[in-house]
Amino acid sequence: MSEIRRRFDDISKKYDGQRRKFIPCFDDFYRVPVSVASVNTESPDILDIGAGTGLLSAFLMERYPEASFTLIDISEKMLDMAKERFRDNPNVKYVVADCSKHHFAEKYDMVVSALSIHHLEDSGKKEIYKKSYFLLKQNGIFINADQVYGETLFIENLNKQIWRQYIEDSVLSDEEILDGYERIKLDKESTLDQQMNWLKEAGFYDVSCIYKFYHFVVMFGRKIV
Repeated sequence: MSEIRRRFDDISKKYDGQRRKFIPCFDDFYRVPVSVASVNTESPDILDIGAGTGLLSAFLMERYPEASFTLIDISEKMLDMAKERFRDNPNVKYVVADCSKHHFAEKYDMVVSALSIHHLEDSGKKEIYKKSYFLLKQNGIFINADQVYGETLFIENLNKQIWRQYIEDSVLSDEEILDGYERIKLDKESTLDQQMNWLKEAGFYDVSCIYKFYHFVVMFGRKIV
């Protein structure tokens, strides 16, 4: 975790500007979670795991301007960027901590995450899914926009080959591309099927992959009891 924290501390000020260039499906990847984030209140309590600069929360805030947000991340510098982004919104709390170890005192209508959980080992992913289920209120929803490992080695190599071609054809500098390649060495992606099963094992209903573009996916689950 310390290496992940260091890497994201280093890139905190450039992170948002590079997202669209590193994610070929950027618009859908962030808009699809918002489109399925339907709950029975206009002022939901939302927990954003591995929130970083608050990019996903910013999109959700457009749909739910009266929502209360809790952003948790291990990188204080990334959250500093979120604090600047949401400086005019008093309904945002910030927690610098490892979500898997932090004790939460409240329940949420939504638990969401984007490009964070794939940094965890398989056991860590399972625990985060269980914890997310526990932290949700009845009828709460879980949304994870993330990266997954290919169904086979051939598909994995195909996915990454296409992604590398995309970013090398972008306006990213050689230094930015090399930094990106270094960061993905920290990735611990699991297959989509594995994670669908782990969500079900955690207790979620209506588990689905709402969206998929090569190795970028949006996973969904609902707590009904």
